[in-house]
Amino acid sequence: MTEIDAKTDALVPAWLTLPDIAEQLGVEVTRVRQLVKEGQLIAVRRGENRVLQVPADFIDGDKIAKGLAGTLTLLRDDGFTDEEMLEWLFTPDDTLPGTPAQALRENRGTEVKRRAQALAV
Repeated sequence: MTEIDAKTDALVPAWLTLPDIAEQLGVEVTRVRQLVKEGQLIAVRRGENRVLQVPADFIDGDKIAKGLAGTLTLLRDDGFTDEEMLEWLFTPDDTLPGTPAQALRENRGTEVKRRAQALAV
């Protein structure tokens, strides 16, 4: 679990706590913690109480955004930290258009993964 700086925090439009995500996905909070541990979600400590939170864009209805886990794996393999991954995912890219996180939610994961792979070159 990571703490993030104000710049990266400001890039993410909305956050969800782990219990909120568990409710949306219809699973126990322990399962959400496992998803974080497995690297399928990124959780950071935020706010006064330093509560673990995940970007709301990572959740699409009652499931994790399609292509997110694969993209996180690619970025992690490229040596990105959790904070760097969040910054990349939520920084607008005119060629997409929008942010990589938005593109994943809009089922444009192939293009996002292509860009993530290009970062390693």
